Amino acid sequence: MVKQIESKKTERARELLFPTSKSKVYAFQEALNSAGDKLVVVDFSATWCGPCKMIKPFFHSLSEKYSNVVFLEVDVDDCQDVASECEVKCMPTFQFFKKGQKVGEFSGANKEKLEATINELI
Repeated sequence: MVKQIESKKTERARELLFPTSKSKVYAFQEALNSAGDKLVVVDFSATWCGPCKMIKPFFHSLSEKYSNVVFLEVDVDDCQDVASECEVKCMPTFQFFKKGQKVGEFSGANKEKLEATINELI
């Protein structure tokens, strides 16, 4: 599933669910395109991944702090085609997009690097 994380003030996370793999890739591209000029931060993770579980609460807290940034979560087991399309090799992987184009990426549950990269790109 591809999930857009929004602040707790709005108390929701939109799940972009589609029945086919092709539709999931399309939904991911649509989520990137609908962000317009905003920075998009994508967390590629898996439910069984320990480091992914560790950084998830921090990732969610960043969505509260940076309301001008779009935060997406992609479950690589559920969205294998999206992970493949984005060339994700390990988890967690964070990719950064502007205007639909990838502008940065790193792998690992590094909180400081995640926030520093966001600050660098906004």
